[in-house]
Amino acid sequence: MSRRLQIAIVGAGIGGLALSTLLTRAGNLVRVFDQFEAPKPIGSGLMLQQTGLAVLEQLGLRAEMDALGTPIERLWGLTTPAGRPVLDVRYQKWRPDVYGLGVQRGLVFDALLRAALDAGVELVTNAPVVTVRSAPPSFEIEGQGEIKGMDLIVLAHGARSNLTRKDRGVDLPYGALWATLPWPEDGPFDRTALEQRYFKASQMTGVMPSGRLSAESPETLTYFWSIRADQEQSWRNTPLEDWKAEAIKLWPETETLMPHFRSHDDLTFARYRHHTSKAPVEGPGLVRIGDAWHAASPQLGQGANMALLDAWALAQALQTQSDLSAAFGEYLRLRRMHVRLYQWMTWLFTPVYQGDSRILPWLRDWLAAPISKIWPAPPLLAAMVSGAIGAPLKRLGLSSR
Repeated sequence: MSRRLQIAIVGAGIGGLALSTLLTRAGNLVRVFDQFEAPKPIGSGLMLQQTGLAVLEQLGLRAEMDALGTPIERLWGLTTPAGRPVLDVRYQKWRPDVYGLGVQRGLVFDALLRAALDAGVELVTNAPVVTVRSAPPSFEIEGQGEIKGMDLIVLAHGARSNLTRKDRGVDLPYGALWATLPWPEDGPFDRTALEQRYFKASQMTGVMPSGRLSAESPETLTYFWSIRADQEQSWRNTPLEDWKAEAIKLWPETETLMPHFRSHDDLTFARYRHHTSKAPVEGPGLVRIGDAWHAASPQLGQGANMALLDAWALAQALQTQSDLSAAFGEYLRLRRMHVRLYQWMTWLFTPVYQGDSRILPWLRDWLAAPISKIWPAPPLLAAMVSGAIGAPLKRLGLSSR
């Protein structure tokens, strides 16, 4: 697009910050509005896949991620007490040069925030947006009035924002308690794997290597415990030692982590939501990216990777097309198929590992798990986990190296 655009981005999350940097570097005037007094990361450790890493490389941030993150070669899960493998995904079964990267969300957020500020993005805090209009583009900030005069508004807020609630969506029954902990030097966990343990599908716990925040910081892991959302308060009312005993029973090796939990507040609860906006593009001047368009159970941090892809696609569409209408059409062409594919796969697979069904875990253990070891299942599973199904990088002109 030949002219300089005035752009407002609502939400200083991973997608919003990445997009703001890309658009500012392309010569646009960008302001990011965030509801918090100071922008901050929300959520646990995550796995950067080759999709998200490809975008971070374009932003000049991949080397930092690789230096401080922990390469993950395998996703490995067992049922208890039988010890039956039901999840065994190895990236090298697909491509020998591919890996996941376990990182702390704060590492990614801080790098993206620094890049945005260095590029000249204007960050407006304490600005909770309560209403948005697409024609002409404008929005209202609670207690501060209406903001006008923009060419484009990008909604990059979270799935639970009041701006998202009007769209169709559903809160999933399960969420997870999580915490970031120091990596136990003599512990029993695999530094190259995300490990999980299951009892049916109603109980699940896991440990994921999540790297360092800086070269001087200690190595960490992210611990998580699956829990029904309607049982969170009951869990908080139960003595913590009772829960610890339950957690150790499911995975005895996690006993070494339990001393870190001195109160219920040492674990943070995150509930999952599945949501797809009916209008990722609305009117002449409103577009959505990331969870504002498509939220799902955040398995393996896939939401962050998808948001980075959205940011790159929208930035490229705005740069290569002659007007906003053409840019919106190109953005949807670049992303819609991949978004639909992963929304569908997440919706399909989440109940298999987190749910109350008796039949699905049985099918998983005795049918799906054995089949998953037979070619071509191993490379297909690795490609699916990496976000490569649907060839999003090729469509976006990106390379996984």
